[in-house]
Amino acid sequence: MKKFKAIQLSHERIYQYILADQRVGGDLYKHLRCQKKRRKRYGSYDRRGKLPNRVSIEQRPEIVDQRSRIGDWEVDTIIGKGHRQAIVTLTERKSRLALLRKVDYRKAKLVGEAIIDLLQPLTDRLHIITADNGKEFAEHERIAQDLETDFYFAHPYAAWERGANENMNGLVRQYIPKNRDFITITEEEIEEITQKLNNRPRKGLDFYTPSEVFFEHSVALTT
Repeated sequence: MKKFKAIQLSHERIYQYILADQRVGGDLYKHLRCQKKRRKRYGSYDRRGKLPNRVSIEQRPEIVDQRSRIGDWEVDTIIGKGHRQAIVTLTERKSRLALLRKVDYRKAKLVGEAIIDLLQPLTDRLHIITADNGKEFAEHERIAQDLETDFYFAHPYAAWERGANENMNGLVRQYIPKNRDFITITEEEIEEITQKLNNRPRKGLDFYTPSEVFFEHSVALTT
């Protein structure tokens, strides 16, 4: 609003309005991203074991930390209700562009195929991929070979090392809450959510959208 409409409105004022609406029975608060307090995870060691031939994030090129280039991706999975089905989420670090794909099972083969299918059309904008230590990324070597890229793993329980993707997962949860059965999610819905995320202006992008930054073109805002 400040950038394109010359209107200034603080986030605190928005929260005040939402809370006032809640006190009189309104439901605006239900659209807030965080609905409850976060629980702290205790413990700092990996109980799941290490994947064979994994390459640590410590060996990742330093340029990735700078977010100065297009092509550095982070990957994760979001689990459905009752651990049935999952959504593979890819986020490009500089532009925050999102790629989503639903899989029937969170198995390494299916997750690997989804990653390859999503990134294959964008190999000219692919330098590296960073994941957590989940077993669903056990086919990291095949992914790296098929896409001709490098695959790195963050430290256990260090979500901040994949901050762009963690934030994206939170945004996805605005559309797909934790109590949603993923069996009911269609490919059309996944595509619609992807489009909404990639065409949402971001403060961290100077209020440009991920699509504008990734594809290096501007799109006029509509009302």
